[in-house]
Amino acid sequence: MSAKSRVRVTASPATVTAPIRRPLSSEPLYARGLVRAQLRLALVCLGGFLLTAGALTLVLFAVPSLNDIVIAHVPLPWLLHAYGYYPIIVLFAIIYARSATRNENRYRALREGDE
Repeated sequence: MSAKSRVRVTASPATVTAPIRRPLSSEPLYARGLVRAQLRLALVCLGGFLLTAGALTLVLFAVPSLNDIVIAHVPLPWLLHAYGYYPIIVLFAIIYARSATRNENRYRALREGDE
C-alpha cells in the first residue's frame, strides 16, 4: 500500500477579510418600548372604559327614580342602556387614537435622533 500524503489547503492572509461590524442599533429597544407603551395605553383605556360603563350601569340600577322619566314612551334607563354607551366608546376611541399617534411620533423622533 502506498502512503498518500495529505495536502492542507488554506487561504492566503490577504484574501481573508474581517467580518463587518456594525454598531449595535437601539432600534429593537425602541420598538419594544413602543409596543409596551401601546399595550399600557390600551390597558388603561380599556380599564377606564370598563370603569365608566360600570359606573353608568350602577347609577341606572341604583337610582330607581330614573324609571319615572319617560321619553317617547320609553323609560330613560332603557334609552341610556341602548344608546348611552356609544358616546363613551367614541370618546375612548378618540383618546386612544390621539395617544397612540403621540406614542408613535415619540418613537419616530427617538429613532431618527439615534441615526
